[in-house]
Amino acid sequence: MGKTGAKFYSGVVIAASLLLAGVLLLHRFIPNRWYNLGSLIETFLPWFGIGVPVLVLLAAIRRRPLAIVCSLLPALVWFQMYAALIPDKHDGDGDFRVVAHNVNAENTDTEATAATLLAASPDVIVLVELTEDQRLAWADALDGDYEYSAAYGTVALWSVYPITESNEVDLNLGWARAFRAALDIDGEPVAFYVAHLLSVRVNSEGFTSEQRNETATLLGEAIAGEELDRVVLAGDLNGTVQDRSLAPITYQLESAQASAGKGFGFTWPADTPLARIDQVLYRGLDATGSDVLDATASDHRPVQADFAF
Repeated sequence: MGKTGAKFYSGVVIAASLLLAGVLLLHRFIPNRWYNLGSLIETFLPWFGIGVPVLVLLAAIRRRPLAIVCSLLPALVWFQMYAALIPDKHDGDGDFRVVAHNVNAENTDTEATAATLLAASPDVIVLVELTEDQRLAWADALDGDYEYSAAYGTVALWSVYPITESNEVDLNLGWARAFRAALDIDGEPVAFYVAHLLSVRVNSEGFTSEQRNETATLLGEAIAGEELDRVVLAGDLNGTVQDRSLAPITYQLESAQASAGKGFGFTWPADTPLARIDQVLYRGLDATGSDVLDATASDHRPVQADFAF
């Protein structure tokens, strides 16, 4: 390769490195007006780190110092963003355990799916995307061990602790996909929000998420008005905590996975998880553990979180 070709090669590596670093560092400024590009990038943002070793290798091949230095910039940005997620931050079992799962409306293997969830010994089980037939089957599977339950539309909760009150959270859809339940956990009141926000699509129109975003805003307003200090939100939000469109929710709640988990905790799709869209978020509590459970017959993996008062 001649000098001109070498300079062009290095220039491409430098430009690609600066672009990747810019996307990682300034993703909040990528506009959503074109195909919701900003939200799409934020959904899979951790995977942009795959480009780092590629760029470092390409820079090292030609041994161009400036290209090598530039190729390390996105690596520094990525580690600054995500290094805290990687270590194991578990800190004991806590006072109560929550397991949440999108069971998939087409999942007919309730018995095996329930066995996976029950093996985690949860105190509270949150299920979303339930059909009426599934809800009856889950009642048969759980009612013997969980004295208290609440269900609205396609979302439900089972608990070993008393449910003192519950009500639907209206997401303006015409059918129930979210509700609030107040639990008395050993004398400590905790507000549980169970939600399944609308799905998003990636198609010729881009990342279509307007309806999902509207439901996120309504759910965020309900949580903002919550009078209890301790709050847990569990379910399928059809978005990651970095997706700006979920800010009405995520600005006021913390992620149990970020606080007390290990790694990214991807949950979807179940066979090869690429994103964490199944969440357990909280405030007013201490998260002491967070895990992703083994795959079931659903296309989502279950999530688990432990909390202490």
